[in-house]
Amino acid sequence: MPENNSISIRSSRSSRLTGNICEDKTILADTSPPQVFSLADYWLTGVQRCRSPFCNQRPDGAEISLLVIHCISLPEGEFGTDYVRQLFLGELQEYGPCSESAQLQVSAHLFIRRGGKVIQFVPFNLRAWHAGKSSFAGVPDCNDYSIGIELEGTIGSHFTQAQYTTLSGVTNALIRAYPGLRPECIVGHSDVALPQGRKNDPGSGMDWSRYFAALDFSTIG
Repeated sequence: MPENNSISIRSSRSSRLTGNICEDKTILADTSPPQVFSLADYWLTGVQRCRSPFCNQRPDGAEISLLVIHCISLPEGEFGTDYVRQLFLGELQEYGPCSESAQLQVSAHLFIRRGGKVIQFVPFNLRAWHAGKSSFAGVPDCNDYSIGIELEGTIGSHFTQAQYTTLSGVTNALIRAYPGLRPECIVGHSDVALPQGRKNDPGSGMDWSRYFAALDFSTIG
C-alpha cells in the first residue's frame, strides 16, 4: 500500500559504500568474475522459473528505476529448505515449521540460494510484492518501479562467494536492460521500508563494497 511519507537514503548509502562490513576472509579474498546472464521476454535465461501468483501489472508509465536487495530464510536461520519457494508460490501449509507465514501473499522477482542458484518467480515487467510500505527519493510504493532480489540468508549472516558472483552477474544484466538502475538506485530493503526501522535486511553481513566493485555501469549513458 502506498504512503505519502518518504525517507532519505543519502546517509545510509554513503556509510555502506565506504565501510567494509564483511569479516569473512574467504569471501573478501575471492576475485571470481560475475556470472554472465541475459534476459529474454523479461525472464533471465537459463534459470529455474516458478511463476508466483503474487504479482500484478505495474502502473501505466512506470519505469524500472530501483533495485531492492533483501534476505530471507525459512525457518529463520535454516538454509536449503523448500519453504521460501513454497511461500512465494502460496503453497505453505497452515501447519508445520512455517505455518505463521502460510497466509502471506508476498513474492520477489528473484531468489538466490547459498550455492548461487537462481529461481525467478515474477517476470521483470510485472510488479512483485516484495517491498511493502516503502518510499525511495520521495516516491512512494517502491513495488511499482522496482525489482526485488532475495538472498538466502539472515540479517546477521554473511553471504557466500557464490551468491555474490550470481548477484553481481544478475545485476549487470539488469543494468544493461534497465538504464534507470544507477548506482544510487541499488539499495537494501532497510533503506526503503516505512516506517523507518520496519525492516533491517539484508543486514550487517552484506558487503556492499564487494558487490558494487563487480558492477558495470559503463552501459549507462
